[in-house]
Amino acid sequence: MFLTIATTSSGLGAPAAELGFLLHKNPARPQSVEITSGTAHVLYPVATEEACTAAVLLEIDPIALVRSGRGRATEGFTLGQYVNDRPYAASSLLAVALGKLFRTAMNGRCDARPDLAARPIELALHVPALPCRGGAALAERLFAPLGWTVDARPVPLDPEIPEWGDSRYVDLRLTGVLRLADALNHLYVLLPVLDDAKHYWVGPDEIDKLVKAGDGWLGTHPDKELISRRYLAHRRKLTDLALERLTEADGLSLDEDVVEPEEEKSEVRVSLAVQRREAVVGVLQELGARRVADLGCGEGQLVGLLLKDGRYDEIVATDVSARSLTLAERRLHVDEMSDRQRERLRLFQSSVTYADARLSGLDAAVLMEVVEHVDPPRLPALAQAVFGAARPGAVIVTTPNSEHNVRYETLAAGKFRHPDHRFEWTRAEFHAWAAQVCAQYGYAVTFRAVGPDDPEVGPPTQLALFRKENV
Repeated sequence: MFLTIATTSSGLGAPAAELGFLLHKNPARPQSVEITSGTAHVLYPVATEEACTAAVLLEIDPIALVRSGRGRATEGFTLGQYVNDRPYAASSLLAVALGKLFRTAMNGRCDARPDLAARPIELALHVPALPCRGGAALAERLFAPLGWTVDARPVPLDPEIPEWGDSRYVDLRLTGVLRLADALNHLYVLLPVLDDAKHYWVGPDEIDKLVKAGDGWLGTHPDKELISRRYLAHRRKLTDLALERLTEADGLSLDEDVVEPEEEKSEVRVSLAVQRREAVVGVLQELGARRVADLGCGEGQLVGLLLKDGRYDEIVATDVSARSLTLAERRLHVDEMSDRQRERLRLFQSSVTYADARLSGLDAAVLMEVVEHVDPPRLPALAQAVFGAARPGAVIVTTPNSEHNVRYETLAAGKFRHPDHRFEWTRAEFHAWAAQVCAQYGYAVTFRAVGPDDPEVGPPTQLALFRKENV
């Protein structure tokens, strides 16, 4: 198995050979480490001030692998555990090697060059032979949302006999500007996912590995369910637990980053997502609302809080995504609810840009981190559906404050906090939209900050409370 990681002096912003500091492997000395399946080597074919390439070579011992009990055949024939692609094609075995070789680098630590470890750098990764059940298109689908430019070329079964077609292997090249720690964690998770196989027993401890390696990116990945399912060897119970852990992690995107108030840094770490939910619940309590709706409920975090509070007689949860509703049902354990709890909850598919008669007559509706996922030309339709057709007594809207984005060191200028955001408003833009809605539909609005209110750029999240005027 073979993998290269390359950069240049211009891409690193320093002499290129300092890549060795980030990897904690000296370019002047080849290094080896024993793993269960064989020996992993790190060497540098190129290590100059202008360019540096680190290569990982994993030599597999198939007999030792079988004797360890980790090489049971899945190939469908008796000698499959000895005659297979493991010595040649990247798989979960290479992921294990990466975890052992670069554990400190994957944690984002580099005492010698902390500035390099903390910021994105130009990287080029190459895996010449990668088993990919789903073909080049799946490699593109999994890596592209993470910021990589993907060049995945199918490897023919036999170049001399083209009519045989392509094999299940791809020659994968990734280029992008990312933190090295993120790049290594992407490989660690996605190599076995693309292979759709693990060459060792998958138990509950694999959930911890997935959540740790996926911190900051997996929770917002559009294919996180597929990734979790394959990584955990299609074990349904483990997959459900992993998805729940990823949802609860609250560090899944920049928008969910942990916020540490100055006076509490030594005691409490409270994520922005938790602060946002607490702010919304607080407003609902102030309103005295008893019939409420979470429009765009996602996987049901807010709904779960509301269900625990007996003051709410009816809780409506909607989302345009059927998959999100399925995950919400699992997360909320709807099938295990008492009859009383089930009577309080209505969970159904609906779009915030279309009028839905089932949403009329509510005391309050919540659009928590929803509007920024709507294409701007569809915002008038959203306003008509929520404020015009449903007309709840109050509407709570939260959305990112784009002015605060400069406080996120790992967010490139001009980039959004989440890959699915269609826009992010400044405070003035949000206020202007809210004023237009109020004038058109007969509401009054007030604004609140969620998260630390920076004197220069404002809070990370802005909240608007719309109240229907008596006319």
